[in-house]
Amino acid sequence: MLLNKSFPVGYIFRHIRADVMRVLLISIFFHLLKLALGTYLPLIPLQLPTILGSLISLLLAFKTGQSYDRWWEARKIWGAIVNDSRTLVLQARTFLPDAYRQQTGPTAPLQMLAYRQMAWCYCLGQRLRGLAPLAGLEAYLTESELAGLRQEGHKPLALLTLHADQFRGLYQQGALNAYQQVQLDATLVRLADAMGQAERIKTTVFPVSYRLLVYSFIYLFLMTLSLGLVKAIGLWEIPVLLTLSSSFFLLERTARYLQDPFNNKPTDTPVTTLARTVEANLRQLVGEPTPVFPAVHETFYRM
Repeated sequence: MLLNKSFPVGYIFRHIRADVMRVLLISIFFHLLKLALGTYLPLIPLQLPTILGSLISLLLAFKTGQSYDRWWEARKIWGAIVNDSRTLVLQARTFLPDAYRQQTGPTAPLQMLAYRQMAWCYCLGQRLRGLAPLAGLEAYLTESELAGLRQEGHKPLALLTLHADQFRGLYQQGALNAYQQVQLDATLVRLADAMGQAERIKTTVFPVSYRLLVYSFIYLFLMTLSLGLVKAIGLWEIPVLLTLSSSFFLLERTARYLQDPFNNKPTDTPVTTLARTVEANLRQLVGEPTPVFPAVHETFYRM
């Protein structure tokens, strides 16, 4: 995800160059056709491509709005994940007796909970992006936890299960009372709900027929405009058609990227950055210094 940076326009241009090349071929073909058969071609009033262009603009505006709604919903979901991750560890820090809270080391209850929650944020983000869910989690989980996770199909859900098992164990030991366990379970429920909402966005496909409809109208618009400019601007017709088509294709491709906020692209929801924010906050809650994270290499520019 790009944060406070200029957008790489060349990245999107590389993804529409095939469409632009098709428009170039269409423009050249119609120009040669008009040179050979100019007197036989029908004269199309410019009002027709004007109406088509307005229709395409409305379709693209609708698609862009719907795509942004999906992106914004994904960002709100991850904002709730950040808040509930802080709340979970803060509640445990408040509820646990001093004897449990003051323990240190990788097996201390509060540290285990905090590190597991950090791992959950990274694991969920990587799963949503289609990456290896357990990559890089060795620094946050014990060997027994990692071994158990490798046997599970849904890694983030398995991590929440470990949270629930730990709370049940603390309740049985008397470290938590019934009210405190209910509060912690309620926070787990919100985390599980946010995970499900993010997965719903990931697995709900935007109708492909809508994109095909937009593309069909764009090409129809270009052909009618080319015929409408039979005697108007000569060779200047080719750059005019290229400019108009590039604008439409750029808008359509931008909307298509926004509608998939977990695909590891420049318009992606910044799940890694948000997980690092969670890690910094949770380390603070367990009394550890805030880590200095390396810069993220945005390899999606070369996709």
